[in-house]
Amino acid sequence: MPSPLESCRQTLGPLDTHAVDAATSRWDTLTKPRGSLGRLEALACRVAGITGQVRPRLAERLVFVLAGDHGVTAEGVSAYPADVTAQMVYNFVRGGAAINVLARQVGARVIVVDMGVDAELPSLPALVAKKVRRGTWNFARQAAMTPEEALGCVETGMGLAEAEIMQRPSWVVTGDMGIGNTTASSAIIATMTGTPVERVTGRGTGVSGAALARKAAVIKEALDRHQPRAEDALDVLSKVGGFEIGGLAGIILGAAERRCPVILDGLIATAAALLAVGLVPAVRDYLIAGHRSIEPGHTVALQALGLEPVLDLEMRLGEGSGGVLALPVLEAACRLLDEMATFEEAGVATDDPDRPPTADASS
Repeated sequence: MPSPLESCRQTLGPLDTHAVDAATSRWDTLTKPRGSLGRLEALACRVAGITGQVRPRLAERLVFVLAGDHGVTAEGVSAYPADVTAQMVYNFVRGGAAINVLARQVGARVIVVDMGVDAELPSLPALVAKKVRRGTWNFARQAAMTPEEALGCVETGMGLAEAEIMQRPSWVVTGDMGIGNTTASSAIIATMTGTPVERVTGRGTGVSGAALARKAAVIKEALDRHQPRAEDALDVLSKVGGFEIGGLAGIILGAAERRCPVILDGLIATAAALLAVGLVPAVRDYLIAGHRSIEPGHTVALQALGLEPVLDLEMRLGEGSGGVLALPVLEAACRLLDEMATFEEAGVATDDPDRPPTADASS
């Protein structure tokens, strides 16, 4: 019997081109000038291709916030101590973080998962316990995790998607928490895209000056030491990744298997997406970039994936915040495709019965 990852490789296919074509044709019958809704039209067609629904109606909004600690924080790469990861997990489960506020606004369910927090967290009703161990090793000194752990956290993420996606298809937003995870994500992005470390390393929690230079130096020295292979995503994950990043890669794969659009948040979620695409290339078509982070590595990763973000609000919070903010725009696109009247239904005349008006909407 194939493993979950191998099964995904065998079964995950391309977008439903018939649904895309039918959605595209429907846009051209609706009461508006052709193409006047800009990228909203393309976004809705992408969701149609992902879900196989010409008029997409998604049942649920899910936000996966995966948490894990990073041994590399011992190198002084973060403005915050590692203790903050556990403290923020408590904040998530109590409903007090930014992602909780935004999720309440859009009616999304937040699923908080301990993938590798460096603390013994109590059993809490709102916390899913999937701890690999208490944080990765310091990848400045040794590989972050074993190859077996790398595969394990990816397949754990796939299992989480299977367990939590009750109604299909659903919106799936990828979020994260982990002090040090911008360092790991920058290392992943540099490796997977072949971009110099200095171009993908940003401020993260707020480091600047000498601390930022130190962060880039730590990443570069680690990559020189471990030589992760870009053609082997599990090798990259095991050498410089994080448990929550591997888990997010699994969430992406598991959600795509269930024909759910995956809305990426910022740097960490998009680093996980690079790994997911490295593992199963077909998953690229199921990704939507919720926003563009001001972290420089995020733009590099988005370009590598061929994704244009829905929003650009100069954010760098993580948690899934940018992905959730994009949800109303994406849902609006799908509702327009579904609910607008056609020219025939509305009794609106056109110059050509086979083609809607082409004048600007303001004319």
